[in-house]
Amino acid sequence: MTLLEHIGRYALLVRRAFARPEKHKMYYKQLIREMEALGFNSVGIVAIISFFMGAVITIQTAYNTESPLLPTYLIGLAARDSILLEFSSTIVALILAGKVGSRIASEIGTMRVTEQIDALEIMGVNSAGYLILPKIVAFMVLAPFLSILSMVIGILGGWIAGVSAGVITTNEYVYGIQFAFIPYYITYSLIKSVIFAFLIATISSYHGYFTSGGALEVGRSSTLAVVHSSVFILLFNLVLTQLLLS
Repeated sequence: MTLLEHIGRYALLVRRAFARPEKHKMYYKQLIREMEALGFNSVGIVAIISFFMGAVITIQTAYNTESPLLPTYLIGLAARDSILLEFSSTIVALILAGKVGSRIASEIGTMRVTEQIDALEIMGVNSAGYLILPKIVAFMVLAPFLSILSMVIGILGGWIAGVSAGVITTNEYVYGIQFAFIPYYITYSLIKSVIFAFLIATISSYHGYFTSGGALEVGRSSTLAVVHSSVFILLFNLVLTQLLLS
């Protein structure tokens, strides 16, 4: 298939997914399950990676700003801006593309090859809406919370690492975190996280929904979902940065 055919089929699938639900109660139950599977189960990996990335960013910044002309509090400022502007939105989204994206694609792909989706269609259920819409909504709702969690833990990890390594004091780090703070950076990061969540959920669902063959193709669809989600996250990161920060 050509790129335009994939784009057209993707757009039609997303349109079907956002069709009016037949039974709202059924969709609500599915939404709660997806929020647990996609959002709450991702808290652990986001917390661990954010803590160590915050620590690494702080230590690296400290060793690259050893000039006596530069005040020490700049370590906290640089760590704050790195975490808020890029890590807690873009890098976390890339990590979740691997965890959440592969799960979505393999789950829907398995249902396709085992003909469960065909059974839903025969029963008159909008399979795209029933399977995909709760995933999109659940992930878009919880992505900002994961982003905020990443910010808090990343900055906390930077403080612990900086103080433990003796490269900065608590007062200097806190002053750097507060110095010239721009609240819009948080808004910018949350906007990106919501859009990235939409891309991950829809692209992964697309690859899973149109899987054909057997178990081997399910694995291939899962891989393509992660790769394509990551590429579009990086592409939209560039576009959104230009639009939101210019």
